Amino acid sequence: MKRTLIRYKTKPEMADKNAELIAGVFAELKTARPDGVRYLSLRLDDNSFIHLVETEASDGSSALPTLAAFKTFQSGIRDRCAESPQVGSVTVVGNYRMLGEL
Repeated sequence: MKRTLIRYKTKPEMADKNAELIAGVFAELKTARPDGVRYLSLRLDDNSFIHLVETEASDGSSALPTLAAFKTFQSGIRDRCAESPQVGSVTVVGNYRMLGEL
């Protein structure tokens, strides 16, 4: 299992558009229901976004990048950002009912 945290800040005028594109990803996830992936996205008051992706595959592969809505979201992400996405692996130190059973 691999967990990845992505964080970035959008330009103020692009934050709502970014949130709409993320909502599209979740809508497709609800329809496609791919196995082996868990995904959480948060928007902060300063127009920063945090994404937490958990994949069951040992190599970290995920169905997420294969989704049409995710490809649409990825298209132009750097143009929407005031601060580039930073990606890193994370380890859950504690969890109470937030992420399900670990």
